[in-house]
Amino acid sequence: MTKFDVLTIGNAIVDIIARCDDSFLVHNGIIKGAMNLIDAERAELLYSRMGPAVEASGGSAGNTAAGVANLGGRAAYFGKIANDQLGQIFTHDIRAQGVHFETQPLESLPPTARSMIFVTEDGERSMNTYLGACVELGPEDVEADVVAQSSVTYFEGYLWDPPRAKDAIREAARIAHAHGRETAMTLSDSFCVHRYRDEFLDLMRSGTVDIVFANKQEALALYETENFDLALRTLAKDCKLAAVTLSEEGSIVVRGEERVRVGATAVEQVVDTTGAGDLYAAGFLYGYTAGRSLEDCSKLGNLAAGIVIGQIGPRPMISLASAAREAALV
Repeated sequence: MTKFDVLTIGNAIVDIIARCDDSFLVHNGIIKGAMNLIDAERAELLYSRMGPAVEASGGSAGNTAAGVANLGGRAAYFGKIANDQLGQIFTHDIRAQGVHFETQPLESLPPTARSMIFVTEDGERSMNTYLGACVELGPEDVEADVVAQSSVTYFEGYLWDPPRAKDAIREAARIAHAHGRETAMTLSDSFCVHRYRDEFLDLMRSGTVDIVFANKQEALALYETENFDLALRTLAKDCKLAAVTLSEEGSIVVRGEERVRVGATAVEQVVDTTGAGDLYAAGFLYGYTAGRSLEDCSKLGNLAAGIVIGQIGPRPMISLASAAREAALV
């Protein structure tokens, strides 16, 4: 038995979410559907131009940890914040979900990260992220005993943007494997893949990462191909297990020659796609660490993703555990 089912490591970010139309994105030079890294000055500019906004703790891996805990799993999280108002919001929110979070905050600048997220009428989100304190995450923030006691240590590809985080991830992976645990990563987004393709492939092919999460576009970008079947075959060779989300078509899991495809959960209305991939990973890893079949893991992932895209914000406002029971998945 381990103390935690899933440990996640990521950029600790508070999301500031507002609706807009496509012309707003064009006028402000925002790439639709992507995560755009910005500096403090642009963060202030975009904030001044936003309409009414909702503040919600986010960050890809933080959302995944919250999702695991919401399902009834035991989750932990590493992520760097500052000792400021947004940092206090982030800390409160993730602990309130029942997630272990003890990373020491910065006592000085830079401030806690924030992401201005613009949601268009089609539910697509365009993220503009000032990393702030996230860039200070380093090996000293790796709690070795937590890694050793976690069945799966999962991190986000976005962590490859702040340089010291790479050392933290490699140290966490070393500890995890030394204790017979597994590691997982999400490719995060296609632009992230383009920036770090060679490094991501090395993480997979070296065995540093066992499990990979991606969407279809990220998988295609990883192998620089438009042939999805080729991307899946290569992905199956490069890692132990991979789960690829396919939007309204559901998801597909590959493990060696095995293929498991599961349809999407029916959604009445797509309100905001923020957090969809994060919550898919949460549901999948919750099932995986409980020893469930790959089909059940996929169904749990699709259920969690389907619920979160029906609301504003990246963390479910209802009980995923109750929803999973109603769907006879637990």
